[in-house]
Amino acid sequence: MNLFEYQAKALFAKAGMNVPPGRVAASPEEAAEAARTIGGRVVVKAQVHMGGRGKAGFIKLADTPEQAAELARAMLGAQHRGLTIHRVYVERAIDIAKEHYLSAIIDRDKRAVAMILSAMGGMDIEEVAATSPNQIQYLSPDPWRGPLDFQIREFVLKAGLDPAARNAVGLAVRQVFDLLTRYDAMLVEINPLAITTDGTVVAADGKFEVDDNAMFRHPELKEYLEITEDDPFEAEAHRRGLTYVHLDGNVGIIGNGAGLVMNTLDVVTAAGGKPANFLDVGGGARAELVRNALDMVLQDPSVKGVLVNIFGGVTRGDEVAKGVIEAMRSLDIKVPLVVRMAGTREEEGKALLREANITPADSAADGARKIIGLIGRG
Repeated sequence: MNLFEYQAKALFAKAGMNVPPGRVAASPEEAAEAARTIGGRVVVKAQVHMGGRGKAGFIKLADTPEQAAELARAMLGAQHRGLTIHRVYVERAIDIAKEHYLSAIIDRDKRAVAMILSAMGGMDIEEVAATSPNQIQYLSPDPWRGPLDFQIREFVLKAGLDPAARNAVGLAVRQVFDLLTRYDAMLVEINPLAITTDGTVVAADGKFEVDDNAMFRHPELKEYLEITEDDPFEAEAHRRGLTYVHLDGNVGIIGNGAGLVMNTLDVVTAAGGKPANFLDVGGGARAELVRNALDMVLQDPSVKGVLVNIFGGVTRGDEVAKGVIEAMRSLDIKVPLVVRMAGTREEEGKALLREANITPADSAADGARKIIGLIGRG
């Protein structure tokens, strides 16, 4: 789950970090009221899960509430890199003297937390890595103890930061690590970590990505769930408890197991089709879950046909078949449907499908050819 900037900053503030006062707004009127409440010069920032907002004109200064309203009016409903802007964040403008970069991520290769610090903030860290790799410092603290005091001091010293700001930046390093581990996050990023003209260290921007699989441990974050979704289909899938990714094709894909679903996407693509989604029903999928998955896939009007690819182990073929048949009857499915199943109770499942006049397939490749052929004839 990705958080918007204003949500990330709420967590930063709870951790004791300095963040400028701000309010989220979903209309020009709300933006004006936010600016009026905050007082003075403000920054209006589009809230969208994509970088490059400043370069695209979606972060702008406003001297009055009326200017804030006009900026919000121009941003709301606009698109940034394919994503629609539904909210803006209005926060007090700060006088920035220097911009640094600080983040903590999960390094899967090293199976550790990787902390990154650079004196060159305010730009993509990938760009810094490409042009000035010596300006980036890395720290991999013990995941249980966290970064020790001497490690933080060395980390900040090597980054070449202003000596007057080193203690405050060191505190931010510890706070970022604590946030990552406390919320089972995969990324906590502050860019820029700003040093103001009066020497205060401020989280001027923020990214926060939490592992969906850990959400059951963080009920306090569930209020953020619905409004962090950029795609309405993915939002609906999350509400249904389904592992779903929306794509831009016309062949609906359902399988059990992430690897099998990925392989099915590849097979459909190789056969000349274009997958509309990734949907993994997991192991032990029973009839009701299969029905739910089919209903979810068919929410997308772009879907012209569905390929179900099930490998039976814990999942039984006859249960899958019952779910498909129940869905066909209760959902009044009009698009072609092909089901490939192998493994436990495969023959019983195929027999049920044939009785219901649903097209079975002998392999994933056979299923891909059949569904693409049916879509072409439809």
